Amino acid sequence: MKVKEKIESNPVECEAPNMGKSGESGWKLMRYLIVGVLFGIVFVKAEVISWFRIQEMFRLQSFFMYGVIGSAILVGLISIQLIKRFGIKTLGGEPIKIADKEFRKGQIIGGFIFGLGWALTGACPGPLFAQIGSGFSVVAVTLLSAIAGTWVYGKFADKLPN
Repeated sequence: MKVKEKIESNPVECEAPNMGKSGESGWKLMRYLIVGVLFGIVFVKAEVISWFRIQEMFRLQSFFMYGVIGSAILVGLISIQLIKRFGIKTLGGEPIKIADKEFRKGQIIGGFIFGLGWALTGACPGPLFAQIGSGFSVVAVTLLSAIAGTWVYGKFADKLPN
């Protein structure tokens, strides 16, 4: 089933969970900015935004980044299990629904392209803003490229194979 058909047949399944529902504005949104800034500081201090650390990882010269990524996967795995087991709700009191994921071969191709871009630029989307905020202004090119790539994918997603 193509993405466009899926969206038309079941629009709720494909839209963002908080799309159009947020009553938050102004100062209430400031907490997200604060958390983002703190997260960026952690990225900078932990050196996970370092181009050299990322290159070490892709050249198999250091375990550091694999340890960071592995730790994040482990924390995510435990968090998802706790959310499911204890029925944890959002800050707004809504239940958290975690849908089952369907594997597609395009995920392998997309992962390869993502990894290639990560290796070439020394940045994945998460720390782009932290890199720019740290003074690596050339990373703005990577940010614009990521935005352009997302737009292109959205424009042609219905024409791509599953």
